[in-house]
Amino acid sequence: MKHALISTALLLAACGQAASDAPNNSYGPNPELPAPSGGLIPTVNTAHPVGWAANEAPQAPAGFTVMRFAERLNHPRALLTLPNGDVLVAQASTQPDAGGGVGGWIKNSIQRGAGAFADNANDIILLRDTDRNGRTDARFMFADHLNQPFGMALIGDAFYVANTDSVVRYHYATGATHLDGAGEVIMRIPTHAGDNGHWTRTLAVSPDGARLFVSVGSSSNLADYGIEVERGRAAIWEMNPDGSDAHIYASGLRNPAGLEFEPHTGELWTSVNERDMLGDNLAPDYMTHVQEGGFYGWPYSYWGQHVDTRMQPQNPASVASALTPDFALGAHTASLGLHFYRGTALPEHYRNGAFVGQHGSWNRSQLVGYKVVFVPFANGRPSGAIEDFLTGFLDARNEARGRPVGVGEDATGALLVADDVGNIVWRVAPSAP
Repeated sequence: MKHALISTALLLAACGQAASDAPNNSYGPNPELPAPSGGLIPTVNTAHPVGWAANEAPQAPAGFTVMRFAERLNHPRALLTLPNGDVLVAQASTQPDAGGGVGGWIKNSIQRGAGAFADNANDIILLRDTDRNGRTDARFMFADHLNQPFGMALIGDAFYVANTDSVVRYHYATGATHLDGAGEVIMRIPTHAGDNGHWTRTLAVSPDGARLFVSVGSSSNLADYGIEVERGRAAIWEMNPDGSDAHIYASGLRNPAGLEFEPHTGELWTSVNERDMLGDNLAPDYMTHVQEGGFYGWPYSYWGQHVDTRMQPQNPASVASALTPDFALGAHTASLGLHFYRGTALPEHYRNGAFVGQHGSWNRSQLVGYKVVFVPFANGRPSGAIEDFLTGFLDARNEARGRPVGVGEDATGALLVADDVGNIVWRVAPSAP
């Protein structure tokens, strides 16, 4: 009977919510923030995953060619290109919540409908394009028996993997196709037993190689299990390469999934998934430069000091200190991947700007995201409107052929995109003359 009632609630949530009449202006440096709306039953609207046909591919702007760098992967999420040109792909998937009651059951249903519950590969695959023709011609099991790996980093001969519960360091030799040994755990990451919310952990290395940063998303949407469970989460941590001096660098970041240093200013930037159940156009996901010691509002406020009255008790002192982000990426877009383009293969317009992989919405009456977007930069700050770069992940029936996550570039400067529903790494490069 309980499951029947929940199924009815989900059906009403998915089908009974009218689309918002308000324009979707939740982008840019000054997004419009409508009054909160919604209720106890969330709007649930996910794109059913169907995959790509053999002759299909996403669409890039005119003058670009999109090809399959590698396919038949197992839920590829994050990318790292090594100095020798090898491309690493972290493969992992969301796991069902255990013991979460009615809320957990609903959450699991949403994730299952979106194709998030793949078999958990828990590994890193090495892809090698020896002839530089844009297609992988060799692949190797680089590391396995991991625990939802996502972030990867290289400092000298030390290779780092961010599992959902730890940062692990291995020895790496140039050209190696497999990591030997179990690795050394240099940091334990706060987790909540039975909950797999916001499990991704992204790594970034300071430009001088002296400091390592790791992002840790919140356990829930709005401290649903209590604020104590969130201690050490919704934050970016900083540490030495050996794990010593680990401390919170910035906080109040609900899910800082993307993490990279802007190449000209050397500032740390993050892309953040904001909270749900406030309405179709609230609250906007965003990207921002990260101030050391900065607080960015979660769970007490959003987009600076806009109070979320659902959070009780409130914390006026924290709200008063909340920083306003730099650039809104759209409400519910699930902006996960963040990559500052450093190559020269793409036209001048794209150089130094930021590409963002938008995994796609579930808590919105009309689907949004499901694409890779580009934000131009000048002098270390966004300098223009957000642009679509790679689209077509949704078909004409609003089913998901794929969902983009991590973004990077190969040794030639072509853009790489990890598609965890299509199980493909896409390569986007200027078309040959």
